[in-house]
Amino acid sequence: MQKISVSLNSIEKVKTFVNDINRFDCDFDLVSGRYVIDAKSIMGIFSLDLSKPIELIIHADGDELEQARKALTSYEA
Repeated sequence: MQKISVSLNSIEKVKTFVNDINRFDCDFDLVSGRYVIDAKSIMGIFSLDLSKPIELIIHADGDELEQARKALTSYEA
């Protein structure tokens, strides 16, 4: 498990983010304040305040974690 801060400040960025993480079998959560949502849910993401960076929790380890980190570098805040 690893936590990173991501910025999803446009509709297009949210769409590409969801498409990118859906390629992985592991779970991803987005945490904003007291809300925790499934990061693979585009509707869930739009329920959050996207004007500021959000914490992403990647529930993976080893090679899968490294591949996910590489795929998500363009979203890091």
